[in-house]
Amino acid sequence: MLAIIAAVIFGLALLLDLANASFGTVLDGGTLLMAGLLCVALHLAGVGAGAKSISFRRRRR
Repeated sequence: MLAIIAAVIFGLALLLDLANASFGTVLDGGTLLMAGLLCVALHLAGVGAGAKSISFRRRRR
């Protein structure tokens, strides 16, 4: 899920960069780039992947 959010943020940053536009001094291409990189880093770290349940049942042979 975080990878999809990062892709959307990167797309928005690209559009802003191509149009030479910004949403003020706080939200510009550099800020969106950093937010996208943060989402990618969290995705690669495994955050948001959900809890994995560990089963201690024995396998049947």
